[in-house]
Amino acid sequence: MTTRRHLVSLLALPAILGAMALPHVAVAQTFPSKAIRLVVPFGAGGVADLTARTVAQKLSESLGQPVLVDNRPGAGGVVAGDLVAKSDPDGHTLLLMSNGTAVSAGLFKSLPFDTLRDFAPVSTLGFFDIAIITQGDSKFKTLPDLLVYARANPGKLNIGSINIGSTQNLAAELFKSSAGVDMQIVPFNGSPAVITALRGNQIDAAVEILAPVLPQINAKALRALAVTGAKRASVLPDVPTAKESGVANFEAASWNAIAAPAKTPKSVIARLNKEITAALNSPDVKKRLADQNVAAQASTPEQASELLASEVKRWGDVIVRAKVPQQ
Repeated sequence: MTTRRHLVSLLALPAILGAMALPHVAVAQTFPSKAIRLVVPFGAGGVADLTARTVAQKLSESLGQPVLVDNRPGAGGVVAGDLVAKSDPDGHTLLLMSNGTAVSAGLFKSLPFDTLRDFAPVSTLGFFDIAIITQGDSKFKTLPDLLVYARANPGKLNIGSINIGSTQNLAAELFKSSAGVDMQIVPFNGSPAVITALRGNQIDAAVEILAPVLPQINAKALRALAVTGAKRASVLPDVPTAKESGVANFEAASWNAIAAPAKTPKSVIARLNKEITAALNSPDVKKRLADQNVAAQASTPEQASELLASEVKRWGDVIVRAKVPQQ
C-alpha cells in the first residue's frame, strides 16, 4: 500500500507542478494585456525622461498597448524604485534605472527595497557623457592645464557639481582621487546654479552631464576640457577623454536601463528585451536619442544585471572613500 501510495503521488506530481506554473504561463501568453507603466525617477524634460519617452513611444507600437511614462522624481529615485519593487511582477510596471539607482544603494543607510534582489533588469537603453567644463575664457585651455595649477596650488582649485551624492558630484570625487590632487568640490542645488557660478567666476571648473551644457559649449560661453567616458563624445570629437588627458583609471558615464519587479516571468522579460532591442536599433530612435547626446545601446538581461552590480560596487566605494555622509 505504501509503495502504491508513493507511486500515485509521483504520478500526480507533474500535474501539481503544472498547476502551480499556470499563473506564470497565463501571464506570459497574454502579455501585455493592458497599458504598461514606465516609472521614471526624474522630472519631465531631462535626458532620462526624454530617453524613456522616445523608447516608450516605439514600444507602444510594437507591443500593441500604451506605454505610459510616470514621472516620480525625488529622494534619489527611492520613491520610484519602491513603487516598482512592490508592483505585481507581470511586466506591466517597469522602472527606468540609471547610475543614480546604483548610487542610492550606497548613499542611503537603508532602502525599502534591495537594489540587486528586488528588480529584474531587462536591458540597457543608452549611455551619455559627463564633461569637465570651464568658463569660455578660462585660463585653463586643457585638462592638463587645470591639473598643473591644482598640483601647484593644493586646495585652491574649486570644482562645482550638483548636490552631494549625485552622479556629477561623485564623478567629481572620483576625478579628484584618480588625479591625486587636492581640490575643493563645491555642491550646488541644481545644474543652473552650477552654470551661473561657473560663468560668474565663483568656481574654476565643473563636472556636469554634457547634454544640458552642450549649447553653451557650442556658443563658446563654456569650454569642455574633457569628457569622462571611455571614448570621445560624437558631438565633440575634438575634445579628449580624461584618460587621454593623463588621468589614468578615471572613467565615468551616465546610463539608463529598464527593469521589472523581481519574479517577473522570464518569458515576459524576454519579450520586453526583444522589443526594446528592436526599438533601440531603429534608425528614428537612434537619431532622436543621438540628438540628446545619448548613444542607444541595448543589452541582454544578464548584461544589464552585471552593469547594475558593478556600478553599485564602484559608486559605493567612491562614497566610502570620499566620506560622503549617508542619508
